[in-house]
Parts: sequence; C-alpha cells; structure tokens
Amino acid sequence: MNDSSWGAPPQGGYWVPSDRGPAEGAAPAGPAYDAHHAHQTRPMPIVPDVPAYGGDQDEDRGAARLGGSLFRDDTPQTSPYGTPDGTSYGTAQQNPEPMPDAPQPAPAPQKKSAGRDLGAAIGVGVGLGAVIIASLFVVKAVFVGVIAVAVVVGLWELTSRLQERKGIKAPLVPLAVGGAAMVVTGYVRGAEGAWVAMALTALAVLVWRMTEPPEGYLRDVTAGVFAAFYIPFLATFVALILTADDGARRVLTFLLLAVVSDTGAYAVGWRFGSHKLAPRISPGKTREGLLGAVAFAMVAGALCMEYLIDGGTWWQGLLLGLAVACSATLGDLGESMIKRDLGIKDMGTLLPGHGGIMDRLDSLLPTAPVVWLLMVLFVGSG
Repeated sequence: MNDSSWGAPPQGGYWVPSDRGPAEGAAPAGPAYDAHHAHQTRPMPIVPDVPAYGGDQDEDRGAARLGGSLFRDDTPQTSPYGTPDGTSYGTAQQNPEPMPDAPQPAPAPQKKSAGRDLGAAIGVGVGLGAVIIASLFVVKAVFVGVIAVAVVVGLWELTSRLQERKGIKAPLVPLAVGGAAMVVTGYVRGAEGAWVAMALTALAVLVWRMTEPPEGYLRDVTAGVFAAFYIPFLATFVALILTADDGARRVLTFLLLAVVSDTGAYAVGWRFGSHKLAPRISPGKTREGLLGAVAFAMVAGALCMEYLIDGGTWWQGLLLGLAVACSATLGDLGESMIKRDLGIKDMGTLLPGHGGIMDRLDSLLPTAPVVWLLMVLFVGSG
C-alpha cells in the first residue's frame, strides 16, 4: 500500500483520535470539523516490515513480495514506521521470527541409482537363468520351445506398442504362428528352412491384412515384415547354434557372453562413465561402459572357447567376445531407438526390474547370427 494514502504522520508519532477538540487557535470543533478531519483521526494500522509471503497484501500489488527471513543472505532493511512491536523505530528487527513457510535447505545429493529395482531384477534374472539352463541341458527340444514362447511374447509386446503409440496394426496372428514355425523349422531343417519360413510368414502378413480396409495397408504390412525379421528370424539363429553336437555349450557361451558384456558395461559405466556414447538415443550409455563391455566379454570369451567349445582356442574367444560386445551394444541402441520413437521407456512390464521380454532380447537378437557365424568359421557347424 502507498504511504501517502494514509497522510504523512507528524513528528510526534501516529495521528490518533482526540476527544479534546481542536488545538488553541484552530477552528472550533463541531460536525463540520469532524466530517472534514475524520480521515485524519483514524488509527493507522501497524504495517509489519516483512509481510507474510502470499498474503492479501501481496495480491493487492499483483505479485508476491519476497523479503525478510525468506532468504538467509538478505541484509536488514530499514523502515520509516518501525518494527511491529515498536522496539526500534527506523530500523528493521535484527532477528525476525522465521516464516512458517520458509523453504528448507536443499537435501544433500544422493548417490547414483540404477533406476530399477535391483532386487527384483536379480531375482527374475536368476529364475530365467535356471529355466534356460534346465531346458538347455535336459532336452534340446524343450529349449527350442522356450525360444518359440519368447518370440511370441516379444511379437505381442512389439505389435501392442506399435498400435498404442503409432496406430500401426501389424497382424499378430500370422506373425505369432509364422514366428514359432520359423524357430522350429530352423532347428529341424537348418538355415534353408528358416528362410522359407520367413518368406511364408511375410506372405501371410500381406494376405491377412487384406481383410481390413485399405487405409494404412502399406504401413501395417511393412511393420509386420519388419517384426517378423527383427524377432523370430534373428532368434532362429539360436536354434541353429543348438543343432551342433556341442550345441548346448555353444548356446551357453552365447548367453554368457551377452550377459557378461551387459554386466561389464553397467559396472564400468556406472562407476567411471562420463563421456556419453549416444546421448540422443540412450543417454545412460557411456564410452567407458562400452570399453567395460569389451574387456569383460573378451575375457569371458577366451575362457569359454578354451574350456567349453570343442576345438576352440583362447584367441578365438577374444575375437568372439569383441564381436559380441559390439553387436550387443548395437542391438541395445537399436531397441532404444525404437522405444524413443514410440515415446516409451520399456516394451512391457512382464518381468519386474527388467521391463518386458523385448527389453531382455534387445541385445541377444542381433548377437545370435554373429555368434553362429563365428562359431562356424572357428570350429565348424558340427
């Protein structure tokens, strides 16, 4: 409020009401006197030097006033009217009471967090590992079934997110049937069978989509063919690895190298990472993490090729580990690119602490053909 609206106070203090009438030599008291001077005889309200933050007086000014004890480094201000308690006119109170809504000191910075429930992630990872190992070394056909189930679930997650976020209707039924057939045919008939199953699946997608209106046909079938290649066709190479005489140990090597690569990238990147690898695609990945993935995977590859694979040598394992670290990182970045385009963090919520099935297959899918090819080159296909 403006001080002039209240009139200027005399030197003796505030204007106060008087019942003694006018001073000597002044006009006589009476109704005219009272009416003329009524606004001068009203008591002036006590104005605190620091109004409460957010009160009515701030709204009258059109903006909130900040001052007083709200900021610790503010210097004391002077006031022409004195402090509210009247102890020291002309000087602001040196130790005002703290305002009840004054901001609290900022909390101390916390340590880096993994961003996920590590307990749940470890538990789910151990459970999946137990299922895979049991099926892998008991009956190979059971493991092929595990691959087929993972493929169908991955296709469901991908097609669901495409429809939810982009309105793309990639037909799930022909993809699921053709994807499972692709994995089984690859295990039974080899690479030639996998290619034939892939071609038939693409044809089924084209025909299935014809049962709906033509709007968006090209968009939907393109997404369907991409999904067929990205998930079941790449997963078929795991079944091809399994067909060798020591196929179970080759698949175990493939899985171990992918997991070790991911673990090395996380451990080194979390502790030492400072240079972003691809900030526009995956801000959490660092160049230091990539070096950690390469180092861990090369050591694990040397050990696996030396002790698990028939006819393998340690130097082959070094090359295999290097290739796996690179392909796994590219696969992870590729799915991150898809998720950024869709505007989502995870492909699903099926696996607590991990996201969806596709969030675990992202690095495995492009790594499978790399491992299959290098195994064939190093020790043959038998």
